[in-house]
Amino acid sequence: MNQDKLIDVGGLTAALQRFADERDWNRHHSPRNLLLALVGEVGELAEIFQWLDDDAAARLRDDSAKFTHLKEEIADVLLYLTRLAMVTGVDLDEAVRDKMVKNAIKYPVA
Repeated sequence: MNQDKLIDVGGLTAALQRFADERDWNRHHSPRNLLLALVGEVGELAEIFQWLDDDAAARLRDDSAKFTHLKEEIADVLLYLTRLAMVTGVDLDEAVRDKMVKNAIKYPVA
């Protein structure tokens, strides 16, 4: 069965590998180190929302500096998550497809 990818990170994984290779960072990119970096970035993302009510959070895009910061932190989370998947051999598209099937079973439409 040939399905379109839900997540196609081929270009991103190639760019991340090139970035790590050029800086000799592969030796630092153990699953543990990448997970800790990811947790740190999620914390930085959480700080953006920490004291905002839902209305203020929904209006972040109206402040260009805050919105830029939000985009940067979301990007950092995605980059570390993708790199973690790379070094652990997780196919993100397959993992997401599998999880969506499980979620549909766990949370059926009423």
